[in-house]
Amino acid sequence: MDLQLVEAYIPNKHFEKVTESLQKYPIVSFWVSRESDDRKLIRILVETKNTEEILDYLENVTNVADGFEVLLLPVRSYLTRLTDEEKELIKQEEKEDAKKIQRASRHELLGSIEKSSRITLNFTLLVILSAIVVTIGFIKDSEAVIIGAMVIAPMLGPVISIAFSSILGDFSLLRHSSLTLFYGIVIVIGIAIVMTFFLPIPIENDEFASRTHVNISDIVLALASGTAGALSIISRLSGALVGVMVAVALLPPTVVLGMTIGEGLWQEAYGSALLLMGNINSVILAAIIVFSISGIRPVKWKDVDRAKTSRKLSIVFVSVTVLLLITAILFSQHVDLI
Repeated sequence: MDLQLVEAYIPNKHFEKVTESLQKYPIVSFWVSRESDDRKLIRILVETKNTEEILDYLENVTNVADGFEVLLLPVRSYLTRLTDEEKELIKQEEKEDAKKIQRASRHELLGSIEKSSRITLNFTLLVILSAIVVTIGFIKDSEAVIIGAMVIAPMLGPVISIAFSSILGDFSLLRHSSLTLFYGIVIVIGIAIVMTFFLPIPIENDEFASRTHVNISDIVLALASGTAGALSIISRLSGALVGVMVAVALLPPTVVLGMTIGEGLWQEAYGSALLLMGNINSVILAAIIVFSISGIRPVKWKDVDRAKTSRKLSIVFVSVTVLLLITAILFSQHVDLI
């Protein structure tokens, strides 16, 4: 069992009502201790899949009453004696869980995603370094150098944040995430343009030339990258390798766009811009779909309707954008054949 520990500091005047309500949720174990003259501490051991509904209840309570504090802690190990019936029940639950998308609670996800949506010095430095390395990789026509740059490129965070905020209808987070992504792209394009003043454009190199046009396989790659990125986030898995996938879809065409603009190669710039826009929208669309299927929803009633509207509009808008880009891709290929 994957377990977590919820610690709730509850004022005495609300203790009986809150504990009575908490007992209705599926919990593994439950402890109460006196924290001070004014508050009691409740420790709730719960399976990770059931954490979110308990946190949602406690969040609602803390929004209307003062003095509450809630912590969520990971549980590395839990030892207890189980009966045969309990062991069999656990096996059955594990079989059922295997058929569902497993994810962390919305509260955990929101905390980590908010961090990745901010413009920080670390983000700026990593974008600059990855852009320089990719540019040099294109000049050397080295696939290994280009892929190596993907390891340090922080492109996964803001793109996934855009999808997550669209699901929740959190327009403040959506604005910050979009600004962060735009900020990163502008830096990469600017660096690529500047480097064209000092270094030759590798227009004949295979790695460079492959990013000056787009086809349907690139869209499929971006959709797969976005799906993998969203699954890694909600499952709390290491995002390093998935971050490389997303960076491969986003960073190289951005560098090529900057280099072609700097050299005045407008036809190639159009192709790389089309590739970049298709990849961004495909990654976002895939992530939105994964987050929707996994059941991520806001808890406050006033936010539920807004989230439903935001989710529908986001899916429609991004889907239409992807379809328009695919149409442009097919039209460009048809023109090239003629």
